[in-house]
This record gives sequence, C-alpha cells and structure tokens, in this order.
Amino acid sequence: MIEVDSLAKTFWVHRKEAGLAASVRSLFRREKSAKHAVKGATFSVGEGEIVGLIGANGAGKTTLVKMLAGIIHPTSGTARVLGHTPWERSNDLRRQIALIMGQKAQLWWDLPAADCFLLLREIYQIPEARYRESLRTLTEMLGIEDELGVQVRRLSLGERMKMELVAALLHSPRVVYLDEPTIGLDLTAQKAVRDFVLDYRREHAPAMLLTSHYMEDIERLCERIIILREGELVYDGSLRRVVEQHATHKLVTAHLKPGAAPPRADEALARCGEVVAQSALEIKLRAPRRGVADAAQALLHHYDVADITIEEAPIGEIIENLMTAPAPGA
Repeated sequence: MIEVDSLAKTFWVHRKEAGLAASVRSLFRREKSAKHAVKGATFSVGEGEIVGLIGANGAGKTTLVKMLAGIIHPTSGTARVLGHTPWERSNDLRRQIALIMGQKAQLWWDLPAADCFLLLREIYQIPEARYRESLRTLTEMLGIEDELGVQVRRLSLGERMKMELVAALLHSPRVVYLDEPTIGLDLTAQKAVRDFVLDYRREHAPAMLLTSHYMEDIERLCERIIILREGELVYDGSLRRVVEQHATHKLVTAHLKPGAAPPRADEALARCGEVVAQSALEIKLRAPRRGVADAAQALLHHYDVADITIEEAPIGEIIENLMTAPAPGA
C-alpha cells in the first residue's frame, strides 16, 4: 500500500550571525545552509500492518509522514501510496488516507463534534447510511456517544483526541498516518487510544504508520519498527530482531531469602557484570549476553538466593542507544 524509494527532503535554512556588521550584511546577502531532514528512505508498508516510526526530535519522522500524506514535496526519490504519488494530491487518494496529529486539531473548537462530523461527511461525500454506521461504530468503540453534542473546546484532552480519531476515520481510509496520537494524554487515555487502534486494525486492516516517543505505544502496537537518525533510516525490522542484534547485555536479578546475609561487594561477581541495583532483598547485574550463565552461577554461589530472573534490557533503552549513536561516517 505504501512504497517508498530513496525519498529525501532538504530544507535551506539561513545562518544567524552575531554582531551588528553581520546583521547589516545579512540584509543584502544571507548565508544559507542545507538541512537534510530525510536522507534517501526506502521501505514499504503492507495492508493491515502497523509500522512504528521512531527517532529523536528532529530526526525527520514528521517530515517523512507529511511527504507521504502529500503536504510537502520531496527533494528527490519516489513514493507510491495506493498507487498514487501523494504530493500530486489527487482527490482519489485523499479520500483513502487519514492523518492524525496529536499536536494539531482538525475539529472546530466552537462547534459540537457532531456538527464537525456532518461537515466532514459533506467534504468526503460519504453516503448517509455508511456515515451513520461508521459514526455509531467508532463512537461506541471509543465510548464517547454521550459527548457528541458537547462543544469541542469543553472536552477533556483525552475526549478531544478520541473525537479526532473519529473525524479522521469516518471515511474508512485504507492508509492511516498517526503522528504522536497519545502525546500529552494521561495513562488511561493512552491505553484507550492504543486499544482502539488495535481493534480498528483488526476490523478494517488499513496500512498504518505510527510515530511516537512513548515506548509503550511502540511495544503494544507495532511488531515492526523503522528507526530514523539524523534523517537517515538506520533500522527496519521487527522489535524482536532489534533486541537480538543490538542488546549487548541482559539483566540478571537474584531475589534473596528473608534474613539472608546482605549483598556485599565481591570481585568474582564484579567480573561477571555491572551491579546496577542492590538491597537487602535483591541484587541486579547487567551482564554481557554471552556471560549470563556465569553471572547467574556467581549469584547462586555467593548469596542465599530464593529465586533468580533473567530479562532482556528495556526496549526503550536499546532503541535510545541506536538513536543517539553517531551516524555512519560522522
């Protein structure tokens, strides 16, 4: 459904120079530099797939989404969404895609959501029966039937986000872009949005591209992720594979028996890994993947252990290391 080949976007930005002479000079000739927001991204997203687009602030995530939604033109490369070039902005394509941005609203604040939906129905020319069925299904899934007559500005942030989801999906798009859909929401509202996205994917199977800084969004919704670093695509694959390839350590935790001797510094234990936490009831080691068995054996040998657990490093930590590592050739 989404095919991207060597897509790139470069912005030209004016350099700011300090000093009066530099300010006067800039009136006549301003120095410009190139900002490569996206560098030759190539990937595809299939029907029914939710792909997580991850990167630090300024990595190019939103720029890439805007190109695929047809909002901005690329500098080079090609993209096909449902067989169309998105920046040509054909009405046939725009009737089949949706863009949901957590930091921007498409509803009119002074109107009730129900009136906003009626206007969107006219814009998308949705047949009456289909409109009513879509509205009923979406509002029931999100539990907001009783808020349809409330002025949008009077809704809570979580309720407004739910209304934005309904507005974006009324026309049953086949491709959905979700740009930070849970930003600023409380934990309950975040969970409601995640559950809704999964339910909607099961029933309608659109291709979905999700950007988020919340690792729980990515872990809950996406089996596959794309990582951008300084505009460059550095990883495209499953969450499981990113752990296998880039997690160099595991966490080994020994839960001590009540009344056991308190943990102590031990040279043999230190050789097995880094002690990251310890208390009277547990000691946790960060051990190299190949040394996990040795670390567990050392803990069992030196302490009165009731139980021992071995865990992968948090996925957020692994991805953060990938995002902040120096770019190739830097």
